[in-house]
Amino acid sequence: MRVLVVGSGGRESAIAWACRQHGHQVRVEPAFDASRDRDVDLVIVGPESALVAGTADACAAAGVACFGPSASLARLESSKGFTRALAHELGIPSPAFFRTDDAHDALKWWRTLERPVVVKADGLAAGKGVIVPDTPADTDAAIRTLADQGPIVLEERLTGPECSLLALCDGRIARPLPLAQDHKRIADGDAGPNTGGMGAYAPAPVPYDAEELTKRFVQPVLDHMAAKGERYVGVLYAGLMLTDDGPKLLEFNCRFGDPETQAVLPLLQSDLAQLALACCEGRLDAVDVVVREGSSCTVVAAAPGYPGEPRTGGHVDGLDAPDTADALVFRAGLDGTTVTGGRVLAVTGLGADLAAARDAAYTRMSGIHFDGMQVRRDIGWRAVPAALASYAAAGVDIDEGARAVAGMKTAVERTHTPAVLAGVGSFGGAFSAAAIKAMDDPVLVASTDGVGTKVELAARLGRYRGVGIDIVNHCIDDVLVQGATPLFFLDYIAASTLDATQVAEVVTGMAAACEAAGCVLLGGETAEMPGVYAPGAFDIAGTLVGVVDRADLLPTPDVEAGDVLIGVASNGPHTNGYSLLRKVFSWLPMDATPAGFDRPLGETLLVPHRNYLPVLRAALATRKVKALAHITGGGLPENLPRVLPDGVAAEVRLGSWPVPPLFDLVRQVCTSLDTHELYRTLNMGIGMVLVCRAADVTAVQATIDERTWVIGELIGGDRQVHLVA
Repeated sequence: MRVLVVGSGGRESAIAWACRQHGHQVRVEPAFDASRDRDVDLVIVGPESALVAGTADACAAAGVACFGPSASLARLESSKGFTRALAHELGIPSPAFFRTDDAHDALKWWRTLERPVVVKADGLAAGKGVIVPDTPADTDAAIRTLADQGPIVLEERLTGPECSLLALCDGRIARPLPLAQDHKRIADGDAGPNTGGMGAYAPAPVPYDAEELTKRFVQPVLDHMAAKGERYVGVLYAGLMLTDDGPKLLEFNCRFGDPETQAVLPLLQSDLAQLALACCEGRLDAVDVVVREGSSCTVVAAAPGYPGEPRTGGHVDGLDAPDTADALVFRAGLDGTTVTGGRVLAVTGLGADLAAARDAAYTRMSGIHFDGMQVRRDIGWRAVPAALASYAAAGVDIDEGARAVAGMKTAVERTHTPAVLAGVGSFGGAFSAAAIKAMDDPVLVASTDGVGTKVELAARLGRYRGVGIDIVNHCIDDVLVQGATPLFFLDYIAASTLDATQVAEVVTGMAAACEAAGCVLLGGETAEMPGVYAPGAFDIAGTLVGVVDRADLLPTPDVEAGDVLIGVASNGPHTNGYSLLRKVFSWLPMDATPAGFDRPLGETLLVPHRNYLPVLRAALATRKVKALAHITGGGLPENLPRVLPDGVAAEVRLGSWPVPPLFDLVRQVCTSLDTHELYRTLNMGIGMVLVCRAADVTAVQATIDERTWVIGELIGGDRQVHLVA
């Protein structure tokens, strides 16, 4: 067909684009001219001003099909007072309203209403004749300002999300297009003055069916007008507010919306021109309105100064890139590449869902620039909360958290003693300190730590209990180096999605470690944090409190050069170096058993951290141990200095203990990693270092029921560790 689109903005660009997709010849002109345009097959009218001016009537007189209502019917948009009266007559859900041209009467009605209102110019205002005042003073000023310009309509101010219902009408029936949501305010977060629209998206996630809304808000108007002998042909656009009392009518527009058209028409698979012609001929029921799957998001770029006095004449860069399957540019206030209007252009993104469509729109918009360009960065933001029906919909399952607590309760309470006064299920754990009164000068020692990236490997292999043991034993060893024995432990588990079985496994591991150490698992916290952790990921941290009599506090003040270092074996990497280890073995299957290993790689890496308390209890009882160093993150080079006084350094003899196969393999394959870096990343087989006098070495080693090694000695120096071959 030969199609004439009347208008010159972004909406008309989108209408023309939609018609051209189906092979029609399309012209876009500011107005219909009967002497020039008698040869066209179809006129589609864009702006409301052309409809009010009688474009449809002129087309009828010329015998040209026109998709747009007559000037008489266009009063639905040109007079808000007319629309309010009609909606009241037809029982269409609407706010309370008052029409007047007298500011005094308007102020009186508002004060009698005793509720916030919206102040509207009764006639056409290009989307800018609406004021939503925030305070009584603002309301007073808005009424006086608009009343000075002509008749006004006051409406009870409704609250709730808005949606745009665009229905194709043939005078008898109406068929809706996908529901859209417009963004009227100029600034992010729906702040600033109203505009003609800074963006839109479709379909809007509203809890109402478009067909049902059409029956409630559009069909009664068609029926009423038909009964009066007037066929409403064109788009009837109902702006709706979804209040707590249900949808209510904000306004009627008699044409495609802008920028809703740019969002909705790219989703239409049917031939728009054929649908429009069917409406003109009264046979819309004979054609299908087919909509593609997916979503659209339209972002508007506006000129500086808009919506007040836009500054024009600027040059626009980035328009030379062609449209793609997922990003379309609709030009509006442009003359070639020069800004000529307030809303300069719109970019519509398309995608399988709104997130993809939004990304496509903003990606394309990022390549467009002109001075003072105004672009909202939050188009579509309301769609996310609109889809949330519960905390679980945000990824947090409170019920699963309760199941996790129930699953761990037995394991936790197995560690409790009469000293526990309040545990799992309380806001805070309560622990009686009566037992420490027997000490002469008790000192509380606390440690907080985490398992680190070892948890990623545990999650990947589905082996959770060991990392529960890890965190407890790590903290036990951290207070042990000060001579303290544990009193109680508090845990923290965070996950992308809470899995009660997984949490129970982790806590069961914690409980087993606490029970073995004579420590109370007093309580803790589980947190579900979608969007913070990757799907399936989790993290573990914990705090342990121990006690030691001040006389037994380590390190002792007499640590000095000449003292000897005794190494106690680690049983694996413990909880350190896993970012390196995961990288090293990223292409090696976890169920492989490398040469020299006695178990698969995954099991080797997940061996739980040792608890050195039972290993060293007897040695500490001799009071011959001057200091302990737990070899954690930083390895030997970073942890030994933590127990050394000024003027003392350590010399560690490499090769004085056997390096376990795992660490030896890492040493072999990490050919670019120097020795110092290797030994400060991994413990390399030494998990705890004891410091004692040279004369006491034999006695101390005799108290430890496993093989230990003299790995070096203290020397004069600057609190550094020297690794020597």
